[in-house]
Amino acid sequence: MEKLIITGPTPLKGEVEINGAKNAAVAILPATLLINGVCTINNLPNISDVQILCKILEKMGAKITWNSSNEITIDTRNINTTQAPLDLTSKFRASYYLIGAMLGRAGKIEVGMPGGCKLGARPIDQHIKGFELLGASVEVRNGAISAKANCLKGNSIYMDVVSVGATINIMLAAVLAKGTTVIDNAAKEPHIVDVANFLNTMGADIRGAGTDVIKINGVEKLHGDCTYSVVPDQIEAGTFMLAAIASKGDLLIKNCITKHLECITAKILEIGGNVEDYGDSIRVWYTKRPNKAIIKTLPYPGFPTDLQPQMGVVLSTANGTSIINESIWESRFQYTDELNKMGAKITAQGKSAVFEGVDELFGAPVYSTDLRAGAALIVAGVSANGVTEVYNLQHIDRGYENIEEKFRKIGANIQRVKE
Repeated sequence: MEKLIITGPTPLKGEVEINGAKNAAVAILPATLLINGVCTINNLPNISDVQILCKILEKMGAKITWNSSNEITIDTRNINTTQAPLDLTSKFRASYYLIGAMLGRAGKIEVGMPGGCKLGARPIDQHIKGFELLGASVEVRNGAISAKANCLKGNSIYMDVVSVGATINIMLAAVLAKGTTVIDNAAKEPHIVDVANFLNTMGADIRGAGTDVIKINGVEKLHGDCTYSVVPDQIEAGTFMLAAIASKGDLLIKNCITKHLECITAKILEIGGNVEDYGDSIRVWYTKRPNKAIIKTLPYPGFPTDLQPQMGVVLSTANGTSIINESIWESRFQYTDELNKMGAKITAQGKSAVFEGVDELFGAPVYSTDLRAGAALIVAGVSANGVTEVYNLQHIDRGYENIEEKFRKIGANIQRVKE
């Protein structure tokens, strides 16, 4: 077992380079199954979820060549099975994108029930509804999902709830379906646009991605032989923006799309922080105690649920009482128990948490309960007085590449050690 040892407090200063978006990469990799050809993907985050997905694709017959730590060439011409390895697909949530992609490619697929962070109930009913409206039959039993279709046909699909995963999955299945598919009440996150752009680069006809109505005109086939660059990670950029505020530091965050960060920027300005927008980079700095705030997580372009724990660290030392209302996941406040070990005064109940700002946090042994909670605890450790030990690093490694090295380069006293 590994842990991070962090000694603080340290004001973070310098420059941070943002990697490609995890949430885009884990959908684009399965999307390559629709190509039946060769393509190169760069700006790919080298994280455990991506590594597992590459193993899954290789076991299904794909040939993957790592050109560098962040670029692969993938050849999907020799896919030889419609059963993804159940032990690997059950390790993380995004494995369900294999369903939409393989329904489009072969009309059949079996995957393990998706795993991932324990954030509460995460049903896939909207995925299944979309697949069935396109003509597929779906069965869930014995810890696996089986889907098959003789011929996928376009249809009008209304999403009962805004779901990023279901929007992407239905889009994947509809690309090669006969006729036109319209997804109404679609999610609008930047990585949905990125997946659509990737597919369109390969010959798909997807319109409206980034709005709440997406129209997919089915095409005969997709082509490969091109290179695509994954969009910068909005959540990683937001994590470092909030780390600058929490640590009373000054960071220039490079290789980001600042338009995607407007909801975070607005809240940072509200609590008294400073932001300068340079288009493809953003500077965030602050030397005072943050002001209190009220936060409500919402689908894009609202405040992201994936930045809620990091904002919770900021508000734990804010001047006054703050409130966070979580509208996406019912179990997203597990990290508050860990912050309370560090001297925070947080009362969480259901989908709301009250943060009574304290003067400072103190180092303590803490346990990452999920991916974003783990990142938040690193931010807390850098800002806290004393030594913090962060455990359960496997959660953090799912979404952040070399996170301790990035923090070290901007001044953090942090090291990864084996127990």
